[in-house]
Amino acid sequence: MSNIVICMKWGTKYGSEYVNRLYNMVKRHTTVDFQMVCLTDRTEGIDPNVQCFPIPSLALPKGAPERGWNKLSTFEPDLYGLKGNALFLDLDVVIVDNIDGFFTHPGEFLIIHDWKRPWRVTGNSSVYRFQLGSFSGILPYFRENFDEIRKKFRNEQEYLSWYVDKEKKLTYWPEAWCKSYKYHCLQKIPFAYVKPPVKPEGAKIIIFHGEINPPDAVNGGGGKWYRYVLPSKWIKDAWQ
Repeated sequence: MSNIVICMKWGTKYGSEYVNRLYNMVKRHTTVDFQMVCLTDRTEGIDPNVQCFPIPSLALPKGAPERGWNKLSTFEPDLYGLKGNALFLDLDVVIVDNIDGFFTHPGEFLIIHDWKRPWRVTGNSSVYRFQLGSFSGILPYFRENFDEIRKKFRNEQEYLSWYVDKEKKLTYWPEAWCKSYKYHCLQKIPFAYVKPPVKPEGAKIIIFHGEINPPDAVNGGGGKWYRYVLPSKWIKDAWQ
């Protein structure tokens, strides 16, 4: 079965270097054959080894809030003829160990279990996996019920988790594999001023969300006053 790593880049927040670094990290940290695909509205500067396609239209009303809804387009029943095992990775994740298991771990749909509110169904969609062409009802239901969905769900990962759980096919990655830089790596005040961020034991992918991004982790800074960030050499070594 083909293994396809999908990322998505739209707008100007992330440059092509994020796509290229992600491709390099996957290549260094897996032994399985894979194809890298980027769904994007700007292809300039992207490594030619990464196959680029336009982001499929969600046909949302003009002016509708973005909320990451674009990610749902990965569930197009026919995504440019691509077939196989799809592993979606956010552009700003940092891979720090072998990720072979992300292609083989059992489950029809796998996503990160929310760290802050683990009692909720909602997963973090920075890393999820499914079979291309499966869950073909996600987009039609979304388009037909958009007004209701945007009132009920704060973002795409809430809707996605709800829909897949409704079909009783929602499963989560092993807890140690995906860790939050903000929650699991940074030291607490006042230790954060003298102790650098730590790499959690067993972590394979570090997730960046909120105000801190990989460049902040590399250089230090970017956090709020109660979340001081010293430079992280292990992130610098990994994010290239």
